[in-house]
Amino acid sequence: MPTFVLSYRNPAGYTPSPETGAEWRAWFDGMGDALVDLGKPVVERTSIGECSAETTELGGFSLVRADDLEGAIAVAKGCPHLERNGGVEVGLLGDVPDPS
Repeated sequence: MPTFVLSYRNPAGYTPSPETGAEWRAWFDGMGDALVDLGKPVVERTSIGECSAETTELGGFSLVRADDLEGAIAVAKGCPHLERNGGVEVGLLGDVPDPS
């Protein structure tokens, strides 16, 4: 089954609270076996290129398994940030080509 990265985009200036932490834990718990790696929150950040830093900032990542991109999107739709004008980028992870 393919692995996808969920890249979380915090609303600019977001500060977690005990309530938002509970929302995230509940969402992760609800993923069950689809959650491959809980990931880590980002504690310091910068960006290069087009990352819409005016409205969001990198917040963290998780790795999930799903049958396809649509399945990974279905998992991402539960992200608590979507209720706070944040976002989630969803990407299929591929293999690094052998240089030989």
